[in-house]
Amino acid sequence: MKLAHVTLLEDFGNRSVLIHGVMVVAFVNAVMAGLFISGQLGIVSFVALLNFTAGLWVAHTIHSLGNSISDDGYTGVINELFATDALSGDGIDTGRFGRLLTLVAAVTAISLLTSAQVLTGSIFSVAVVAIGAIAVVTAIVGFLIALGSSYDDAERRRVASVDPYDPGDDDPDVATET
Repeated sequence: MKLAHVTLLEDFGNRSVLIHGVMVVAFVNAVMAGLFISGQLGIVSFVALLNFTAGLWVAHTIHSLGNSISDDGYTGVINELFATDALSGDGIDTGRFGRLLTLVAAVTAISLLTSAQVLTGSIFSVAVVAIGAIAVVTAIVGFLIALGSSYDDAERRRVASVDPYDPGDDDPDVATET
């Protein structure tokens, strides 16, 4: 039995938009809890929601790395939301990588600033290292996704430019008629 709302999640783009939405809600709630709820409840809520967001981010980033080799036409959450086509060019997909680095920098800065307001002492030091590690891992995986996407595009262009009916002179298995 296929359910309509589950069928929508078969497409990677729809899953990506949904996971990004959950991450945004969790992250905004983490910042709000950290800044506006006082005491231990505010600290625990901030750390828990920030960890949940980070876990989703890393898991989805790794999931995206696995999806980069598919031919489903997914070119990133921005293009998925606004239905624009990515420009294919030579070299690394700088648009995708630039958007990712901007997003990582913004989320890292907000997380660090909120952590500085909420956490103290050694807990703050641990938070800085954890937030930095998540940012670095996300940037590395994002670079690999952009590089893999560019490689796949170049390989598709190379295969498309080769004439499938021209055996060439280098193939010894092809018998030539005289």
